[in-house]
Amino acid sequence: MRFIAAIISFVIAFGLIAYGIAQRTVLAEADSITASETFTTTAPVTIINSSTLKALPGRQEIQIGGAKKIFAAYGRTEDVLAWVGDAQYNRVGFDREKSTLTSRLIAGVASSVPTPQGSDLWLDEYSTTNSLNFTVNVPDGISVIIVSDGTSAAPSNLSIRWPLDNRTPWSGPLVVGGIVLLIIGLALYLWGLAHLRRSRGPRRKTPKMPKVPRQRSYRPRKPKALAPSGSRRSNRRRMVAIMPVLLIGGLTLSGCSPSSWPDFGSGAASATPTPSATAPIVNDTPPAVTSPQLRVILSRISAVAEKADADMDLELAKTRFDGPALDLRAANYAIRKVDGTQAALAAIPAGNATVILPQQQKADQWPRVVFVVVQNPTDKKIPPVGLMLEQKTPRSDYKVQYATALEAGVVLPKLAAKEVGAPRLDPESKLLELKPSAVALAYGDILEKGPTSASSKYFDTADDKLIGLIGVEYRKSLQAALPANAKMEFANSVGPFDSIAIGSNDSGAIVAVYLNETVTVTPVEAGAAVNPEGQVKSLSGVTGSTKGTVAIYGDQLLFYVPSTTSNQKIMLLGFATGLISAKELP
Repeated sequence: MRFIAAIISFVIAFGLIAYGIAQRTVLAEADSITASETFTTTAPVTIINSSTLKALPGRQEIQIGGAKKIFAAYGRTEDVLAWVGDAQYNRVGFDREKSTLTSRLIAGVASSVPTPQGSDLWLDEYSTTNSLNFTVNVPDGISVIIVSDGTSAAPSNLSIRWPLDNRTPWSGPLVVGGIVLLIIGLALYLWGLAHLRRSRGPRRKTPKMPKVPRQRSYRPRKPKALAPSGSRRSNRRRMVAIMPVLLIGGLTLSGCSPSSWPDFGSGAASATPTPSATAPIVNDTPPAVTSPQLRVILSRISAVAEKADADMDLELAKTRFDGPALDLRAANYAIRKVDGTQAALAAIPAGNATVILPQQQKADQWPRVVFVVVQNPTDKKIPPVGLMLEQKTPRSDYKVQYATALEAGVVLPKLAAKEVGAPRLDPESKLLELKPSAVALAYGDILEKGPTSASSKYFDTADDKLIGLIGVEYRKSLQAALPANAKMEFANSVGPFDSIAIGSNDSGAIVAVYLNETVTVTPVEAGAAVNPEGQVKSLSGVTGSTKGTVAIYGDQLLFYVPSTTSNQKIMLLGFATGLISAKELP
């Protein structure tokens, strides 16, 4: 019975080992599926939407060729389609039955597009020549856009590779189980040999012989002590020699690979890794930007501001600044070119935003606005900068409309989560304590008249530093310093750019407005002249005038405006002010 049990163990052991190894070799399935498509159209753009990319589970390895210049990026599907606009493009699909890619030409008016490289809409982008290969794992609502140079046809060759779950979780247990049975069979075999050896001896009664000294019976201590003679012992030696080979081979093929063992700890395994793209908000009014997008946008703005400020390059500044923020920088460059002692404007920090409040809007709605607060990462003593960024069209970049230094110790109201965003309010909205379009002039009246202004009841001016800098008392000091033959007049007006208001959680709003202060200095006696000084002199180029001068100061003002039902007052959060225009009166 011992030999029979050993033989059965050997047979089962070799079967288990052979089947376990076969699962990892001859019976192993393919580790991926690759689908390809060749485009014959002249469309300048190719789009792969998320349904095609997610047709099979797992990461998507995209290979593109067939053009000298290749650009690819991925972003939210609505943003990609908005950027393409009315241009014709190839839409890529997936045939599940044939496991092949398909393409369909979507007609359009335009046969070319501008370069998409560097667009603020993309979550990530890639560019190279001749051949491009990259891997993504996009969630729903994300599409890939492929372009050559915008005027030529999009790259003609495309393939997508999906990994397959070809793990063999039971190959390891099968091989190890076979090895265990092999060891058990060998033990049974050696046990049977030992038992057979002990049971050997004559069974018939032999003739009487002269008595000889009785010898002690021989009992083998271990099977290995048996003398190496006979064919059975040779077979046993061969078996012992085969064992290490089987052990090493089996363990190598099974034990060293995690895919050869079942995952008991985490339940059913999934072949889909963690997404590498940021999932969009699934609702009708997603936020204008995602955090990864904004991180890239801010770094680009900071780099442009640093170089433009250093070189006093207005054309470069125009690529990332507009509206009131551009007005102030343009004047600063002009003044510094005349007077090298004048300081540059505050830099735009490149650090991560501490506050992000993107606008909610319909997927195809522009312009888009986002409010951010950025702290200087190397010097915490520098006041944080509040930025109002606006993207006017899908193909334009986000530009700084307002850039204000926040007041020390300012506390912002509760704002919506950056993944949700907040609505942009109409400048004429009557849901706030004051309409956003009326805030600038109301505050300007306080600067001109002080506490006697009718607007004082709307504003909390207890900690307002700007009033001390340019308010009524400061204006009186300027008038007192003038010679007797000159006079100074002040006037306020709303700047030529729209206010921007984004809602807060308490039904109030963060409101950015532009106030223009006009200062006119004229002689009051015939033949008298006024002599401008400082920045007015540098910007106007006038050293003396019998007609007088007019200077305009631009005030970028950031307020918290509560709702009409609140008992709070309007509070100044930050400001930036400076001379933006100066000239001689006609």
